[in-house]
Amino acid sequence: MSANRLQQLKGHILPENKITGMAGSPSPLTTHVLNTAMGVPGSNMALNLYQQDPSTNAWRLITAGTTNDDGRCPGLITKQMFTPGVYKMHFETAKYWESIGETSFYPYVEIVFTITDPCQKYHVPLLLSRFSYSTYRGS
Repeated sequence: MSANRLQQLKGHILPENKITGMAGSPSPLTTHVLNTAMGVPGSNMALNLYQQDPSTNAWRLITAGTTNDDGRCPGLITKQMFTPGVYKMHFETAKYWESIGETSFYPYVEIVFTITDPCQKYHVPLLLSRFSYSTYRGS
């Protein structure tokens, strides 16, 4: 097993390596991009988190980030900013595939979801291949 893969596994196992959000507290909303076609994390993928204004339906940018080597983007939102409403995660999938020398059918993926109880933890992963994607609500 390569040293890089061992480091990735270590990050999943050891509690001191758990990813935390802004200001040292865990983000109540997390994501994880997995390149299921190659069996690796979707690293270095740009993504944006938005919240919809209920009165105008306009999207307000909350966070712009890039996934790390493990396919995660820590610090998406603070507990204080996490309120009930409609959210959207926008993933720049075409740029990701181009960066690894591939093409894809989907230029981007947007996952829109509703938060009714901001006291819960929400995990919204993106499982990705060049011609398909899926997601689910985890915890």
